[in-house]
Amino acid sequence: MKGHWIAGAALALVLGAAAPAAAQSAEAGPFDQAVFSAAAKVQPKVVTWRRDIHQHPELGNNEVRTAKLVADHLRKLGIEVRTGVAKTGVVGVLKGGKPGGVVALRADMDALPVAEQTGLPFASKVTTTYNGQTTGVMHACGHDAHVAILMGAAEVLAGMRDQIPGTVVFLFQPAEEGPPVGEEGGAPLMVKEGVLENPKVDAVFGLHVVPGEPGKLLWRPGPMMAASDRYEIKLKGKQTHGANPWSGIDIASMQAEVVLAFNQIAARQINVTRTPTILTVATVHGGVRYNIIPDDFTLAGTLRTFDPELRKDVMQRAEKAVESIAGRYGGKGQIEWGTPNPVTTNDPALTARMKPTLARAAKGNVKDDIDYITGAEDFSYYQQKVPGLFYDLGIGFPPGVNHSPMFNVMDEGAMEVGVRAQALTALDFLATTAK
Repeated sequence: MKGHWIAGAALALVLGAAAPAAAQSAEAGPFDQAVFSAAAKVQPKVVTWRRDIHQHPELGNNEVRTAKLVADHLRKLGIEVRTGVAKTGVVGVLKGGKPGGVVALRADMDALPVAEQTGLPFASKVTTTYNGQTTGVMHACGHDAHVAILMGAAEVLAGMRDQIPGTVVFLFQPAEEGPPVGEEGGAPLMVKEGVLENPKVDAVFGLHVVPGEPGKLLWRPGPMMAASDRYEIKLKGKQTHGANPWSGIDIASMQAEVVLAFNQIAARQINVTRTPTILTVATVHGGVRYNIIPDDFTLAGTLRTFDPELRKDVMQRAEKAVESIAGRYGGKGQIEWGTPNPVTTNDPALTARMKPTLARAAKGNVKDDIDYITGAEDFSYYQQKVPGLFYDLGIGFPPGVNHSPMFNVMDEGAMEVGVRAQALTALDFLATTAK
């Protein structure tokens, strides 16, 4: 999830996974037998695809190999394919044998600039240059599993096309973790290029793998994942010798005060009982030598909110803190906000409607009232245009959470539940819409 999964969010899901299931397996639906049988049959392929993609990760807007794997597979299934969407995205359109609505299923394809430490036989050995630094590349957030699951669901649904009352659109999206600096990408660009318009989509579904009980599906109606705002702070001082800080402007102390002030904003100035609100400073860059206080410092981090008014309030407080602290030192400070990710909000009516479907897909092993997740997802951009439902899939308990170099799909059998969930949500939605 867009570089926005954090340990606290994943831990909350792990703890939530231990709670009693919120629903029992519902009465079988008309498509269940066929989907369960086909998902079991395609499962070995799903595992193979996932491992292959894991071993060959690609960063956002550069998923060339992954996109070709997906496009070739969809074409073999007789699905209409469009490539080069939002840079490297792939869109597949499967027209069913009966008239009806249109539903979209989404999987993100990109990896992260993380050096893998899992020791898996199919571990990534890929390296690249990212923001001027040499780093490893790894599927540290499970997008390899997302792609494999949706490829499996596409095969299941293609085998049932005569029974489908409508059209299924498969969205294989690049750059969910964010495009390279200076480029567009991800869900915003997918939406901008019309993936929800031709054909016009009525609803969209997506999933994400997380540490938790294998095969368990988890979600909440309404706001589920935080809005995410990236920021960069530029501080300007006056360079001087480290032995004579009074001769210049001590920008190192200035940036330290900014970090402390930001921690105090979230912990002491905001009513945290309303919804979770997190303001994090993640990077600090400045200076080249131990005895020179430099002119410039750059800080960067993220703001996570669920409430629009709280978001606006925190942003104003952050801006005021930077300007006032820098001014007190005799320097200058400015904060710049990046393109936001909106709150990932599950449409309440759609969520209630699909709850029985997800319960059947997971054989009753679901939890539909998980806590807020302070990670973020650009799936929210689709939800701004059409009703959408985003849910999580437990894949066991890896040594590291999402975005960790130790993250791994511990129980690959859980992906079969994901295939069933993706296929059944599409089929059930179209069937009930047709009625």
